[in-house]
Amino acid sequence: MNDYYEILGVDRDADQAEIKKAYRKKARQLHPDYAGPESEEAFKELSVAYETLSDPEKRRMYDLGGPDALRGGGAQGAGFGFGDFFDAMFGGGFSAGFGSSAPPSRTQRGKDQRVALEITLEEAAFGGVKEITIPSYVLCHACSGSMCEPGTEPATCANCRGSGVVVQVQNTLLGRMQTQAPCPACQGYGTTIPSPCHECSGTGRVRTTRTLSVEIPAGAASDVQLRQTGQGEVGPGGGPAGDLYIVIREKKHPVFDRHGDDLHTWITIPMTTAALGTDFQLDTLDGPTAVTIRPGTQPHEEIVLDGLGVGRLQRPGRGDLHVHIEVEVPTKLDARSRELLEQLAEIRGEEHVQPHHREQGFFERLRETFTGQ
Repeated sequence: MNDYYEILGVDRDADQAEIKKAYRKKARQLHPDYAGPESEEAFKELSVAYETLSDPEKRRMYDLGGPDALRGGGAQGAGFGFGDFFDAMFGGGFSAGFGSSAPPSRTQRGKDQRVALEITLEEAAFGGVKEITIPSYVLCHACSGSMCEPGTEPATCANCRGSGVVVQVQNTLLGRMQTQAPCPACQGYGTTIPSPCHECSGTGRVRTTRTLSVEIPAGAASDVQLRQTGQGEVGPGGGPAGDLYIVIREKKHPVFDRHGDDLHTWITIPMTTAALGTDFQLDTLDGPTAVTIRPGTQPHEEIVLDGLGVGRLQRPGRGDLHVHIEVEVPTKLDARSRELLEQLAEIRGEEHVQPHHREQGFFERLRETFTGQ
């Protein structure tokens, strides 16, 4: 991974204002909404760099050990200190020599989005590309996420002098204590926006409708989720976009039932065809396919057509197509048909019902051995 300072294009001693300005400039250049999908990875890398260097504690850890230091979980083992106690009790930071953090950034990560996408069985079987239209927040083109009217910039809060907090003095049983609370004038940000952007009303983003191309993998099925990194809502202040989760909904097919990667269909043939056999063309997802009904086919038999099912998700190959056979027995016969069937039954010796005796099972034979019955 490249150096975060190089990604933002700032010096290592750059202050927060320079870092924020550099991010806004590059975010406009690299955001996928403006530069296209090919800039998605670069924009994601830029967002990670900004999130790290805009946070004083993360920046300190990064300067000490690079990205590996950030993956270590932060300042582990710090414990619950005396200052934390007063934070919990009085709702503000304890200012008696314990230090203070920088004001929070107005720039925040956008929310993830979740949308449903309906696909056909054919799209599930072979995959493909499909367009989806979603309402979302995108970067404000007028202020590029700065929240300010073009040509203006945030002003340092006069009430807290840019600290984002105001100090309050309280007399307690332990003596005179100082606590701090978010500044009511700037909501704790340390800056105010005298001239909010007219286009986005000072939010750094605008609501619009976007059309995205979604690649559907072969084998996708209902409830499968496709994640598109950085394609969710742009955050307040032009912050990094969240992720987009696309939930697949597969429409029911009028001919084929799907079970996993396999497809199933049912055909009905006359009893004469079951007895004599035939060849016919079956319409499949791959087009007409030759199918052979062998002579003597019985009811409820099935023919398996290899590789004519659905593509396997994230695996090579396809499932099979199962053709289930029902045999139709005529319920009404004319005189000639009945005569011919009677002749066939006589030839085959089938005029009478022949009972089929079930073979004795092991336990029945054992009972006869001991009881003589």
